[in-house]
Amino acid sequence: MSAPLDGKVALVAGATRGAGRGIAVELGAAGATVYVTGRSTRERRSEYDRPETIEDTADLVTAAGGRGIAVPTDHLEPAQVRALVERISAEQDRLDVLVNDIWGGEHLFAWDAPVWEHDLDKGLRLLRLAVETHAVTSHHALPLMLRHRGGLVVEMTDGTAEYNQDHYRLSFFYDLAKTSVLRMAFALGHELGPRGATAVALTPGWMRSEIMLDHYGVTEENWRDALEREPHFGISETPYYVGRAVAALAADPQVNRWNGASLSSGRLARVYGFTDRDGSSPDAWRYLTEVQDPGKPADTTGYR
Repeated sequence: MSAPLDGKVALVAGATRGAGRGIAVELGAAGATVYVTGRSTRERRSEYDRPETIEDTADLVTAAGGRGIAVPTDHLEPAQVRALVERISAEQDRLDVLVNDIWGGEHLFAWDAPVWEHDLDKGLRLLRLAVETHAVTSHHALPLMLRHRGGLVVEMTDGTAEYNQDHYRLSFFYDLAKTSVLRMAFALGHELGPRGATAVALTPGWMRSEIMLDHYGVTEENWRDALEREPHFGISETPYYVGRAVAALAADPQVNRWNGASLSSGRLARVYGFTDRDGSSPDAWRYLTEVQDPGKPADTTGYR
């Protein structure tokens, strides 16, 4: 039996680690050819100075059953993005899925620091990395996508539109970046819908990324040890959970029903029936709203 995304071509922009890696791998598991981009390679690290590389991600995509192709790309450099898309066009003559997952801002924002106290250079750099990169990538990639009907753009963010509308998100710059990406998906939906393509915003829940696991001093194998320090971490999910959300969207012949919408991994799990790698289905944003934010004791019963 063929995989649901056999013959499909995806670009995951910002696939070095975290959600981008999880998404790339799950698209590969569904049979897609996946171009994975980022600035961290086996020859050179980005300012993150972390060990994950785009080549490692590409190898994981191939091992999962797809075809992973690593292309070092700085998405703040339009010429590099244009060259990337020209390569995809020459090699594949199509682009079916674009995932804008570029972020790179963990070290650039300060929690609860008002804008007048926040480092301005870091804040502006965060906005460039989190917003400008998405615009540059869409500008160059979407004409290739629109050669065929049925394309999908996924704008990755943190928080649903409903949640972010009523909640201050960490700092002025972080809040602005994540809200801007939500609006990007809405605007792209307006522009792409009449042309036969779909755009959505998608947020994972509390994700057990490589950086988050390091923060708590745990691994994926013993992540529950972190519950002593942060009991609400029990609602967390792997990056592959949101990856399965993207794969489900990409395989849905009626994906246009979501055009312009703000979605979450937990919500889509209920619609499409996928689970995280441990068989659970965390619904983090409902948990945050109903348990964590009201100050109730940590209890994930009924939420995963």
